[in-house]
Amino acid sequence: MASLEKSKDDQKSLSSGLTRRQFLPLLGATAIAAAAPGILHAAPGGTPGKPSDASPRFVYVGTYTAPGVPPGGTHPSTALGIYVFKLDASDGGLTLLQTVPASNPSFVALDPTLAHLYSVNEDAAGHVSAYAINTATGALTFLNTASANGQFTTHINVHPSGQYVYAANYGDGSFPIFRILANGSIGPKTDQFQSVGNGTGPNPARQEGPHAHQILTDLDGGHVFGVDLGADKVNVLNLNLGTGVFIANTVPFVPVASGSGSRHMAFHPDRKRAYVLDELVSSITVFDYDPIRGACIWKQTISTLPDNFTGTNTTAEIRIHPSGQFLYNTNRGHNSVTMYVIDAITGELDVIGWESTRGEWPRGMNIDPSGTFLYAANQNTDTIAVFRIQPSNGKLKFSTLVNTPTPVDVEFGSLA
Repeated sequence: MASLEKSKDDQKSLSSGLTRRQFLPLLGATAIAAAAPGILHAAPGGTPGKPSDASPRFVYVGTYTAPGVPPGGTHPSTALGIYVFKLDASDGGLTLLQTVPASNPSFVALDPTLAHLYSVNEDAAGHVSAYAINTATGALTFLNTASANGQFTTHINVHPSGQYVYAANYGDGSFPIFRILANGSIGPKTDQFQSVGNGTGPNPARQEGPHAHQILTDLDGGHVFGVDLGADKVNVLNLNLGTGVFIANTVPFVPVASGSGSRHMAFHPDRKRAYVLDELVSSITVFDYDPIRGACIWKQTISTLPDNFTGTNTTAEIRIHPSGQFLYNTNRGHNSVTMYVIDAITGELDVIGWESTRGEWPRGMNIDPSGTFLYAANQNTDTIAVFRIQPSNGKLKFSTLVNTPTPVDVEFGSLA
């Protein structure tokens, strides 16, 4: 089993020059020169001429920007901001359309209409920013920015109603929420939930206090979940849609094992299962989910790593295939995507295998809406590996490699 590794926030500093994690990296890596944005086709992963279920669409990639060395990084970033691409439906390749200057827009999110994009600015003084999307070209136009009232804003999401945008401030463990105005810009902050950590987590370098890492709702928007790595729990809240104020849930949180470091979570399309990615111990915890009470009941904990792996590793992203049959996560250190089949009756996971990401430090990862291609963002080797998902068994087949600096998050927009 792997243990602590320099993950989301280790010794490396952002462009502010400040450091979020004050301990020595546990995993060395050779610095690799940043490649110019573009696409590099290699080892095609599908049968030539085979029709694809995917469609051309706009793709948005968040980054850690120059001149800082990103958390977990090996060299200064050359990224400039948010990168806008067009997806090639034949092989999943990405063609660069636009580069939008921004400071550390490491995570981005789109509203339900795909007409606006929101990003974090993961700096010492965190911010959230809004952009209008030209639906014909995919191009972004800056609207406004607002203080996130916290440090190192690491995740952002839009409520399914489209009325609010909320974020996770890693540095202080808080979750601010803002009203979205009629033109898509970020309006006033309506509330902020402060997560509470006991400061005595078994991993003192990462769990000295609360560290908010993700905010999301279940698939029907019934409850809001604030994932806290520092406190080993997922806060469960309700939202008053009229006022934008968080309301305590009867079941206040989902516990995970001490020291596991909950990072991200995902809900199964059947609305009956939830999956929490445990960053610090490289595992996934499976829960039965009660959407009425917002309660999660432990079902299974499974390692993301092979039994014979002896290095250090931290997990980063978790995604469920649109079919509900397969689940995937990224491993930083093992530098792989773990592939699982989801039991249709129990929701439990069985490992299918591991696929190399053809690069280092795969942080973000996502699946295109058709379920055809999986994208793994190799932060430290400045590439996005594209895989074709085999519908019969969920295995990944390498398709192509996209060169783009310090990629972190990959999100999908409207059809192009």
